[in-house]
Amino acid sequence: MSTQPKFAVIGGGSWATAIVKMLTMNVDQVSWYMRSVYALEHLKLHKHNPNYLSSVEFDTKKLNLTNDINEAIKNADFVIFAIPSAFLSAELEKMTESLEGKIIFSAIKGIVPETSMIVGEHFHKNYNIPYDNIGVITGPCHAEEVALERLSYLTIASGNLGNAKIMAKNLSSYYIKTKTSDDIIGTEYAAVLKNIYSIAAGIAHGLGYGDNFQAVLMSNAIREMKRFIKQVHKMKRNINNSAYLGDLLVTGYSVFSRNRMFGNMIGKGYTVKSAQMEMSMVAEGYYAAKSAYKLNQEYKAKTPILDAVHQVLYEGKEAKEAFRKLTDKLD
Repeated sequence: MSTQPKFAVIGGGSWATAIVKMLTMNVDQVSWYMRSVYALEHLKLHKHNPNYLSSVEFDTKKLNLTNDINEAIKNADFVIFAIPSAFLSAELEKMTESLEGKIIFSAIKGIVPETSMIVGEHFHKNYNIPYDNIGVITGPCHAEEVALERLSYLTIASGNLGNAKIMAKNLSSYYIKTKTSDDIIGTEYAAVLKNIYSIAAGIAHGLGYGDNFQAVLMSNAIREMKRFIKQVHKMKRNINNSAYLGDLLVTGYSVFSRNRMFGNMIGKGYTVKSAQMEMSMVAEGYYAAKSAYKLNQEYKAKTPILDAVHQVLYEGKEAKEAFRKLTDKLD
């Protein structure tokens, strides 16, 4: 291994684009896998991603652009996955290169539907990656604000603090501040749940609920998150830290939040299918709601907000009626 670790980013969406932007501030070369040949050729010619964060201009000399996932990961020390969880298994099926000895970081805010596992658990149990070689990149941070170089904060979680520090160092810049955490499972579940609660916030807004209710909803959501994560993985953590509460708030309130946007459409009367067709980006919370609800049948945490979102998205309940009943369960 050279003194400077080699990085590969897997994904062509907004968060992958933001991560590549952050890395190229600090490293000489980043392998970037995109499925779209059109996007790759456009990047080579025009120096920006035509589909996501198109205002970000890249120094293409620093990029090894490829639509072959094996080429991207072959020589990488750190492999960062930043694709929607619903499509992860399909992309991994293309992989013939071994991940043995590589450090895997997930920037995916979702549960893998085929296994009902968070991404770190999926890699550990299905690819025999030790937890010390797995990490999570989480917020509170929107890719759109990274593109605008607005001050943003990241939490880098790993069972191996050394790996977390290397990743944190290489993502840091004058507008990106990073901190490390050893709560790899808790931070990843928090990233999953906050998308579901953001859909709830969007539904409430679409139904005409005001700021007063939104405050109560978010207050209850962080307590619900704490109960759920405690059932799944007990350890000492401060749920009010930025990786939990901060990420929840920015996703629940921001105009950049695709999950809130999706929920807002549902609240205004869109069907799930029509809302998905209207959006150009994937709302991870839609898939997460099904997986988290299923998982909670085992853990049995008290989750009225998750339950209400699941009823609307998967059980055919009217949003107005589901949220009317939800209001009586909040305090």
